[in-house]
Amino acid sequence: MAELIRRFGGEPISAPSMGEAPLDSHDEASVFVDALIDNAFDTVVLLTGVGTRMLVGVADAAGKRDAFVAALGRVTTVARGPKPVAALREVGLKPTHVVPEPNTWQDLLKVVDEHASAADKRVAVQEYGRSNTDLLDALRHRGADVTPVPIYRWVLPDDLSPLRDAIDRIIAGDVGFALVTSATQVDHVFQVAEQDGKADDLRGAFKQVGIGAVGPVAAETVRGHGLTVDYEPDTPHMTPFVRELARRSVDLLAKKRIAHANGVNTNDWRRVDMLWSGAGDAAQSKPTIADSVFMKACRREPVPYTPVWLMRQAGRYQRAYREIRGSVTIKELCYTPDLAAEVTLMAVDRLGVDAAIIFSDILVVVEPMGFNLEYLKGEGPVIDNPVRERGDFDRVREGDARELDYVYEALRKTRRALRPDIALIGFCGAPFTTASYVVEGGKSSNYRHSKTMMFRDPRTWEALMDKLVTLQIDYMNAQVEAGADALQVFDSWAGALGPDDYKRFVMPHTKRLIDGIKAKHPDTPVINFATGNPALLPLVKASGGDVIGLDWRVDLADAWASLGHDTPVMGNLDPIALHASPNVIRERAKEVLDKAEGRPGHIFNLGHGILPTVPPEHAAMLVDAVHEMSARNV
Repeated sequence: MAELIRRFGGEPISAPSMGEAPLDSHDEASVFVDALIDNAFDTVVLLTGVGTRMLVGVADAAGKRDAFVAALGRVTTVARGPKPVAALREVGLKPTHVVPEPNTWQDLLKVVDEHASAADKRVAVQEYGRSNTDLLDALRHRGADVTPVPIYRWVLPDDLSPLRDAIDRIIAGDVGFALVTSATQVDHVFQVAEQDGKADDLRGAFKQVGIGAVGPVAAETVRGHGLTVDYEPDTPHMTPFVRELARRSVDLLAKKRIAHANGVNTNDWRRVDMLWSGAGDAAQSKPTIADSVFMKACRREPVPYTPVWLMRQAGRYQRAYREIRGSVTIKELCYTPDLAAEVTLMAVDRLGVDAAIIFSDILVVVEPMGFNLEYLKGEGPVIDNPVRERGDFDRVREGDARELDYVYEALRKTRRALRPDIALIGFCGAPFTTASYVVEGGKSSNYRHSKTMMFRDPRTWEALMDKLVTLQIDYMNAQVEAGADALQVFDSWAGALGPDDYKRFVMPHTKRLIDGIKAKHPDTPVINFATGNPALLPLVKASGGDVIGLDWRVDLADAWASLGHDTPVMGNLDPIALHASPNVIRERAKEVLDKAEGRPGHIFNLGHGILPTVPPEHAAMLVDAVHEMSARNV
């Protein structure tokens, strides 16, 4: 761990805090060995590699190693991650099931539920340094007859001086980040601090010290001691843990200390609690939105590097996002301002991008119009009362943008907590894409119902678009008034149209939307982003927008030349490139930057949103590469 910290440019303060000690008596382990050999168990849960080896050692000492190993091979074995897997391999066995990362006890229960039902089963759990009563109780709740098998315990090291020195340096303000790799570490740190009468001083000092936890169990223990974890890696291993903190710790620590100076209790805070203004202002040189490289690029002003943000930068590719989504639906996430703001801010904290985009969905506008919107697993958004003919349109309401106040509240919370020089983007779906959802009733591969309405009943199509755009103009203007610095119009389905149909059925409505925004907020940049058909680009430009978004299907240099270099552009790396190796990602990013030739007005982005399967470290690496390779003197 210390070597990793040095490798990434930090100064390690090594403080051993725990060790593994065999129990004074192995009576319970011996009883388990005999019972397993006598076929008394159906399932054995192995929580650690050390414990698995110790059990084999107990059997070996009793002359029963071969019988014990054979018995393990007969039952269902559940290994919590790679370490017990390695221990089993040493005796020639493979586990029946392996708990995937991050290897928490909750992940273990998911494996049990999916593959090794506990109901009416005799389950032995090899324990580690302390009993996990939550796991044991959960297995019993599922109908298992559970036998815990303690084999070793965690103890403090014999020499406590390094740990005491680390505690003193934290209290003295000589530490930037404290990195926690296990729950027991946290307990032992506070045990020693309590013994020395320094626990309160330590908690107070942590208000200005960043805390990183390698995984959810360690993070939960940190919170149990009255502190907040400032960073968890997406991959719960040491190398990504240190690497990710190396790239983000300076910004995260500065933010935490500014918050503390401004009166925020940083031992118990959320991202939305951040305050950039307050008592600490006198000692700070605070940036403003005027310093935003993103906003400058939207105006084609010179910038020190190409700004970058990523569509869907808050999403399922991130473990922290998936954990939030595990307890709420997508609608609940969109409708809860604190949660929407949290995931918006989280993406900025983790990636170091130059703009945030508020977490919401393009279809929230359809509910005030009377459409029933649901999100079904595996199907996405579904509208069960679509408009297919004139009689359907008669029940469509005008829509009141005030019904979308939860979006504005999320914007207000995000703008207050977001670093002042990071731009906040609001958005809506373009009229065609949004209208097509309410006509199709959900996703479509051929847009049959939408095109049929355009061709067969253009009067109803025009009426639907007029009603929708009237609401969207109010909605987008309200987003600016709630704190959005820029706006984006997503026409994700425009590529289904040819130029003539786009010009006749779509362009007038998109133009009316953008004109309606600019009439009220002329200084707010609007990004017009359409995908799928490069032949539409001249018409997209004609429909309005300060910045034209480019998807990956078009050459950036050719597209920018055709639009005119006086028009800022955004794009356009193929999202699939993020599945490639880091070297290839860097090469592909450089190709995009080379096509932009460093001229003012380029905002780097993907040609569409990040896919859920992208390794999160690849997204972060792309952001760093763009900043590094585009750096220039201005």
